[in-house]
Amino acid sequence: MKRLWYLKSVFNFIVIGLIITTLSRIILFSIFSSRILDTPQYWKVFPIGIRFDLILLCYLSFLPFAIITFVPARFSRYYKGFLNFYYTLFLVLLLFMELASPNFIQQYDTRPNRIFLDYLMYPKEVVGTLFKSYLPSIIIAVVVVSGFIYALVKTRKKLFAVPYVSYKSRLIIFPLAGFLLFFGARSSLTSKRPINASNAVFSYDQLTNCMGLNSFYTVAFAGYCLKNEGDAKKMYGKMDKEEAYNRVKKYMTAQPTDFTDASKPLLHNQLPDSLSNQKYNVVIFLQESLGAEYVGSLGGLPLTPEFDKLTKEGLLFTNLYCTGTRSVRGIEAVVTGFLPSPSESVVKLSKSQSGFYTLADLFKQRGYDTSFIYGGMANFDNMASFFNGNGFEDIVDEEDFDADGNKYAFKGTWGYSDEDLVTKANDYFKKQGGKPFFSLMFSTSNHEPFEFPDGRIQLHDKQKTTVNNAIKYADFSIGKFFELAKKEAYFKNTIFVVIADHNTRTYGKNLVPVNKFHIPALIIGPNVVKGSKYSKLCSQIDIAPSLLDIAGIRVQTPMAGRDIFKLNDAVKGRSIMQFHDINAFRVEDQVVIMQPFKAPLQFKMINDTEMTPVPLDPELAKDALAHVTAAYNLYNDGTYTIPHKKDTGN
Repeated sequence: MKRLWYLKSVFNFIVIGLIITTLSRIILFSIFSSRILDTPQYWKVFPIGIRFDLILLCYLSFLPFAIITFVPARFSRYYKGFLNFYYTLFLVLLLFMELASPNFIQQYDTRPNRIFLDYLMYPKEVVGTLFKSYLPSIIIAVVVVSGFIYALVKTRKKLFAVPYVSYKSRLIIFPLAGFLLFFGARSSLTSKRPINASNAVFSYDQLTNCMGLNSFYTVAFAGYCLKNEGDAKKMYGKMDKEEAYNRVKKYMTAQPTDFTDASKPLLHNQLPDSLSNQKYNVVIFLQESLGAEYVGSLGGLPLTPEFDKLTKEGLLFTNLYCTGTRSVRGIEAVVTGFLPSPSESVVKLSKSQSGFYTLADLFKQRGYDTSFIYGGMANFDNMASFFNGNGFEDIVDEEDFDADGNKYAFKGTWGYSDEDLVTKANDYFKKQGGKPFFSLMFSTSNHEPFEFPDGRIQLHDKQKTTVNNAIKYADFSIGKFFELAKKEAYFKNTIFVVIADHNTRTYGKNLVPVNKFHIPALIIGPNVVKGSKYSKLCSQIDIAPSLLDIAGIRVQTPMAGRDIFKLNDAVKGRSIMQFHDINAFRVEDQVVIMQPFKAPLQFKMINDTEMTPVPLDPELAKDALAHVTAAYNLYNDGTYTIPHKKDTGN
């Protein structure tokens, strides 16, 4: 046994790591117990947790184990400092990630993941949000981490010392100790693949499943999975390209004779009910984090009186679902009509930064002025780059607001208020002088830390900076925009779309919380749209094709979304939702859920919050797989585009 003592530092490292992760899991279990206790066999989070904690810690122990085994003791003075730093660094990171977990889970209903990595790229906005919304948590984290570092430094000689054991003894011990570390890291000797995050899934509740992991592991695994980003066959299963496209076409409103180019599989002619010689302006007002649960006209909280009044003037979608949980996913769906996939949104992917289909590119070819108007910084989430390369001629953002001096009312962490946005946009539209325009407006005020100017609304909650009050202010700004627009000449010749990018917090006891994907959408077009409702189940990707029909123009488009005005009443409604790396394909009350590296599951929707397992329909499962497969192939092959004048020679 004394010979094994040279592994003391590795042993202590693993034990301290297990203490951190286990205590954190107990605390998280207590915080979210009301959800977890509803899950059958919820106790499994603890044995699963120990397993995944050991996987991580054994992986991290390989390097120090190799050093203290193979480097002769006489060189210990050279590696002793490195080992102290190595152990301290990873234990501190482990602790930090666990301290960050409660607030992250509250916001995203899962442990830190790819979203955590994404936000590291935007320190200004993120730090501002953290200090305004999570200052007590930050203070606690700083105190705890500082105290932990101090304790490790003070006890490093006892904890991380490497007792002398002869070189021969170490080499004798190496096979056994190495096998134990290998077994701990792989966690299986029978499986062809190492254990991964999918092995922690034992329930239909996403939050409960993630409790069996630790946050350092989930972030590291998210980084590792970037190499598979977008490749549906590696995550969900293989499917032939042609079969995938044919299955997607089944759900489209385009007829077989409408498809125009075999090299661009989904490119098709879309003919409206009636052609218009008039070029209508098109304005899409994308609302940050506006879920149906906050919209009075959709049965939600009474927070949107202005939006509710406007529903009498336009077409209200009462059963529409967003495709994801991030703004870039909403932009992807509304502006490009692209199918949701396990990949990052095309707004951020390299191959889609130019030549990728957007409504802006379509309208630009028709002689429209095209613009993106945003109160924040347009480089956030790579929006400016994507828009600049795909048809948006003018990008108006925070710097342009700044250049106007003190004209605007309020600037917060994420940029200028929605009220300032609509004022700026209205001024911009007035200056077009009769030239047709297409514009995407994107709001900011309904975003944590929920900042907006005083005196504009009667607060719904006593505390000002709440999501309810921010939504009410966002609604106030929607009303102000239409109040301003109705006074201008451009209003009568404009089609407006007011639609959310996604809901606020997306969480729930199901693998995919369907109710949190329900969002409002309203199309207003004086002389072209009357007050009515569309109640069939539909998706965010159906808005753009339907908008083009209302505009009365014949187009070529690769969009897989449906033109609702061409949809037979007998056709079943469908929606597609991407929740982190889980994809849900819903047709009426049947939903197929695909998780990475696992067989698909099928459920029957009792309502938006209740679903019950049912036998898997193999054809529906193939249709679900076809849509993510098609998305990957369209992106990877560069075929999600339309002919341009330089392509046709016209």
